[in-house]
Amino acid sequence: WAIILFKMADQERLENVNPQVFQKVKEREISSDEMNDEISDEIDNREIFDLIKDINDPEHPLTLEELNVLQEAQIEVNDAKSTLNIEFTPTIPHCSMATLIGLSIRVKLLRVLPERFKVDVKIRPGSHSSEKEINKQLADKERVAAALENSNLLQVVNKCLITKS
Repeated sequence: WAIILFKMADQERLENVNPQVFQKVKEREISSDEMNDEISDEIDNREIFDLIKDINDPEHPLTLEELNVLQEAQIEVNDAKSTLNIEFTPTIPHCSMATLIGLSIRVKLLRVLPERFKVDVKIRPGSHSSEKEINKQLADKERVAAALENSNLLQVVNKCLITKS
């Protein structure tokens, strides 16, 4: 995690100077049943996508949705088994911010989902040169907890999670 803070300190040199920007998906219409607290409905892929699509990229003033780092098709939710698997795709194969992006996704979901969910965040296979190492870091609960005890790193994660209006 110290590498992330080092990379953040060196923000003057962008790795992906001119990222491709994608069109946002159409906003989902929310039904009256979904707004009714007396009706229990399952958490689905689109609901998870809506929770994380506006996470900010650590390098650019764009969201993970706008950079196509996150897609609804790369989210698998099994509400009955309380499992959630998310794959994300860094914009470049050597993105030094991939661990921070994965950590931001994990933290956002840990903050908003019921505790019963087991959240698994991984880099999409074949999309990053250090995919195995980063996935190992993101899956290690103790490492994630230790990272979140680092006030500087937590500040960077929180900045990614601030929703822009």
